[in-house]
Amino acid sequence: MRRPGRRPLPVNLIAGAVLTLLLAGIALVSLVWTPYPPEAMRIAIRLQPPSAAHWLGTDHFGRDILSMIMTGARNSLAVGAVAVGTGMAVGVPLGLAATSFGGWTDEAVGRLTDLTFAFPAVLSAILITALLGPGAINAILAIGIFNVAVFARVTRGAARQVAAREFVRAAAALGRGPGAVTLVHVLPNISGTLIVQATISFAVAILAEAGLSYLGLGIQPPAPSWGKMLNEAQTFMLLRPTLAIFPGLTIALSVLGLNLLGDGLRDLLDPRLRAGFGRYPT
Repeated sequence: MRRPGRRPLPVNLIAGAVLTLLLAGIALVSLVWTPYPPEAMRIAIRLQPPSAAHWLGTDHFGRDILSMIMTGARNSLAVGAVAVGTGMAVGVPLGLAATSFGGWTDEAVGRLTDLTFAFPAVLSAILITALLGPGAINAILAIGIFNVAVFARVTRGAARQVAAREFVRAAAALGRGPGAVTLVHVLPNISGTLIVQATISFAVAILAEAGLSYLGLGIQPPAPSWGKMLNEAQTFMLLRPTLAIFPGLTIALSVLGLNLLGDGLRDLLDPRLRAGFGRYPT
């Protein structure tokens, strides 16, 4: 027999947490320090390769690449956090209301999410920013609207499963109203699902912001943005490919970290898998 003991946490959870904390740390450090002012142009040192003075080199305006990536991390996280927060703040109550009241409320929420999902996230964001104009605020609005539909659908589906369980039916049979049953019994039991969805939506939001900035519809110059850095690097790909490699790698690692974190949290919070990370059977 095996002796009781704790199994290690999922590897994907640890890897995702490390990458995500590194991204958050870089963004926090950029609030108080960057090697150089990220918007400072020095044409005399344009297109410099990585060196001791400029660890990741300089771009075609002589701006320090590392400083721009650090500041871009802060901007990307800010856009993602607000967009995902907006989606949760509106989408979760909509999904819970659809489950609690049913009828036309459920039908309206279902049709609203179907309509939103008829358009891909990036395409929807492009349409909205094209109508309202480019800028960080409109990018947040565009990404947030899509996240509202995502969280409404996820909440609605997860809440329906929990609402069908015996303990929820028993609470309703004892005379508790739909609102009380939802808040006390349903919402706590779907919180793990919502946390996992938030990490995945965060990764999608970072990608969407980078895509909008690449097209000139997201964060506007002179504020640094990873997507804008990729757009500007196109002209100099043969001369200085690192201009595209560094921001592209940063985006890839950020999205990878958040997706690994979401997968790890799902494995950890899923009741069907949770026992696997508890004690070994005797």
